[in-house]
Amino acid sequence: MAELIVEQIEKYALNKSERPKAQFSNVGLVGAGTTGQRIILMMATKGIEVIFLELSKEIIDETFKELAEEMDSRIEHWGMTSGDKRAVLSRIKGTLDYSDFKECDLVIESILSKKRELSVDVRKSVFKKIEDNTRRDAIIATNSTTTVITELSSELNYKDRCLSLHFSTTAPGANVVEVVRGIHTSQAICEDVKKFTTLIDKIAIPVEESPGLISVRLFVSLIGEACDILMENVSSKGNIDLAMKNGLGLPLGPFEMADRIGLDKVVRWMDNLYNEFGDMKYKPSPLLKKLVRANRLGRKTHSGFYIYNEQGRKIDAAENYSKC
Repeated sequence: MAELIVEQIEKYALNKSERPKAQFSNVGLVGAGTTGQRIILMMATKGIEVIFLELSKEIIDETFKELAEEMDSRIEHWGMTSGDKRAVLSRIKGTLDYSDFKECDLVIESILSKKRELSVDVRKSVFKKIEDNTRRDAIIATNSTTTVITELSSELNYKDRCLSLHFSTTAPGANVVEVVRGIHTSQAICEDVKKFTTLIDKIAIPVEESPGLISVRLFVSLIGEACDILMENVSSKGNIDLAMKNGLGLPLGPFEMADRIGLDKVVRWMDNLYNEFGDMKYKPSPLLKKLVRANRLGRKTHSGFYIYNEQGRKIDAAENYSKC
């Protein structure tokens, strides 16, 4: 009787290093603040493995807590199930070490820095560390809107793989990503990033390099003019917001949107654009500065142009809209 030969089927399988890997299956993020967390969830809910880097274990733990709370809120509003939450969290990992980005196809810098000069220096340092710890073909991006990618990538060895990706995370239902090409960015990188935006169900909007891009330049001009109208007693803040929502179809009025973004962030944007262009339309309104000095930063401090409860809902929504 012939000897029965048994061979393991695993011998004929591809080993881990040979298995084909889908592009953008792993994405890294530096900085998990408010915007960073929205980007993390944006990607993890689409099946992408996300690894974010922060400064300490305590911040990482706090980030996971806040991500869980955000998903709990979605569950309460029927936007997610408990099973979805577990699956999303399983795709997210926190780290303190840049070397953990070695398998990432894309790494996005999304740090927060208050002064432009410091911001540029810190971001350049982050870019260099990312380059030193990623593959040659990995894409390096920034979510910054007022600092141009050519400046941030100026000290890298491979500038062709760098670009800006501005995710609109503040407007409800926003599904666009501004894809900003720098002087050195290759066309192949731009095409790859368009594929990435498709994976996360976003529309890529090509933008030529310019501080503020499209969205920020238009928004800060709108909020600046709204502040002028309010200070001139032309109308109340509620009526101004109502005019923009019902008259132009915006989801939020300029004051509501500023509160949602954070008034300190709006002032930073305006300061950076004013320093860049020297145009008075970008100079922060005294009203904005007054609110920021009082730490009335919007929803995150429960007060800005409006007052908010713990759930982020306006509690002074009954403002007199008919006042003349």
